Amino acid sequence: MKLRQLWDWNGSVGRRDYLVWGVLLFALKWNLDRLLFVVGPDGQIIDVVSYFLVTFPPRDWFTTDSLLDSAGPMLLVALPFLWAGLVLTVGRLRSAGLPPWLAVLFVLPVLKWLLMLIALVAPHRSAPEPVPDPNPTATAPAGSPPSNWLGRITPRSRIGSAMAGVLAATAFLLAGVLLGTHALEQYGWGLFLGVPFVAGFVATMIYGAREERGLGESVVVSLLAQVVMAAAILLFAIEGIICVLMAAPLAVALALVGAVLGHAVQPSRCGRHQIRTYWAVVLAMPLMLGAERLSDLPAPLLEVRSSLDIAAPPERVWQHVVAFAELPPPTEWFFRVGVAYPIRAEIDGHGPGAVRHCVFSTGPFVEPIEVWDEPHLLRFGVTTSPPPLEEWTPYRNIHPPHLDGFLASERGQFRLIPLPDGGTRLEGTTWYRHHMWPVVYWQAWSDAIIHRIHLRVLRHIRDRAEEAPSNR
Repeated sequence: MKLRQLWDWNGSVGRRDYLVWGVLLFALKWNLDRLLFVVGPDGQIIDVVSYFLVTFPPRDWFTTDSLLDSAGPMLLVALPFLWAGLVLTVGRLRSAGLPPWLAVLFVLPVLKWLLMLIALVAPHRSAPEPVPDPNPTATAPAGSPPSNWLGRITPRSRIGSAMAGVLAATAFLLAGVLLGTHALEQYGWGLFLGVPFVAGFVATMIYGAREERGLGESVVVSLLAQVVMAAAILLFAIEGIICVLMAAPLAVALALVGAVLGHAVQPSRCGRHQIRTYWAVVLAMPLMLGAERLSDLPAPLLEVRSSLDIAAPPERVWQHVVAFAELPPPTEWFFRVGVAYPIRAEIDGHGPGAVRHCVFSTGPFVEPIEVWDEPHLLRFGVTTSPPPLEEWTPYRNIHPPHLDGFLASERGQFRLIPLPDGGTRLEGTTWYRHHMWPVVYWQAWSDAIIHRIHLRVLRHIRDRAEEAPSNR
C-alpha cells in the first residue's frame, strides 16, 4: 500500500489494497460525518447500516433545517473521499483488465456498492507472455467449447443465448421483486435501483458468455428482459399496470446501465475468471435488500401546496370548505384508471375536536379538526388513510403491500386569504410521507397526483361559492 494510490490516476491497485483502503476511508468518513453532520429527523445519530446504503446528497434522508443548511460543508468534506474513491476504483479496474470508464458508476447510489464489489472480486489480469506457435498455419477447430462453465451451458445460437439471458434475468427480477415487496415489504433503493441493474447485468453476461456480442445486441436483450418481466408481474398478479408504468422509467434506465457493465465484463471477452463477478453481483442483491430492511430509514415529511382565487368573500367560501357536496365524476385520465380521487366531505361536530370525513373513491380519510379559525384557517390531522389507488389489472382484485401505509397523509389544512377585490385566495396544503425510495423520484409522481387532487377540490369549492346566493 502506498499513499500515492489515493491520487495517482495512472496507478494500479490490487484487490487487497483496494479492500484495506476502502475500509479505512469508509471508517474515517463515517466518523467524521457522524461527529460533524449526521443526525436524523429526531436528532439521533444515523446508524452505520443506513449510512452505508445512502449516499450524498442526502435530500431523501435528512429533513432538519440545520442539516440542509450544512449541505455545502458536507460536500466539501465529501470531495476528498470522492476523489480518493474514484482514483482507487480506476486503478482496481485497470488492474482487473476492465474498462476504467466504469468508475462513473461510483457516484451513483447503490450502484457504487455493486461496482466496488465487482472491482473487489475481479482477479488481477496481466497480459500473457507471447508463446511461439509451432504450427502457425493451423487454426482452432470450429465449435471448440468455451473456457468458462457459463459459456458451456449457454446455447450456441444468438437467439438461444438471448432467450437464456432473458429468462435468467426475468427469473432474477421476479425473485428480487417478491423478496423485496412480499417477504421484506421494502420498497427501497435495492428494489428500484439494484434489482433492475443486476437483471440487465445478468442478461448481458449470459448472452455474451459463449461468444463476444455487440453492445447494441446486449442492450436489446436487456430491454427485452424488462418487457418480459413486466408481463410476468401482471400475469402473476404481483402488481398492477399503473405501478408497472410508474416504475418503468427508473427500471429501464438502471437496466441499461447494468447491460453496459455486463457487456464490459462478458466472459467471452474477459475470460473465465470474470465469472466470479457474476456470482458476486447476483448474491449481493438479497444481502442489500435484507440490510435495507434492517436499516429502516426514516421517511421525510413532504408538503404539497395548491391555491386558487375565488370571486366570493371568505365567509361564503368557508361554508363549502368545512364540508362539500358530492363532486361530479372525474374527467382526468389518471383518476379514471384507478388513482384515488375525492368524492365528498362530511363533518361531525363543530370547532376543534370535530371529525371531518373526506370520502375518496377508495375509502374515507378520517380527519379530526385541530384548528378551527373561522373563516381563516381549518387544520386537521389524519388518523385513517384509504389506499392511494385501485390497481388496474386483468384480475378481479390484487392488493400489493405498498397500498397499505407506504403513502400516508399526516395532516392537512385550508387557508382562506382575503383579497383586495373582496374575493378569497383558497390555499390547500397536504403533509405526507411515503416509504418508497429514491424519494426524489417517487415524490415527482405523488406531488403531481396530490396537486391534481387539490385542484379538483378547490375548483369544486370555487364553483359552489361563486354561485349567486339566490341559486344556492
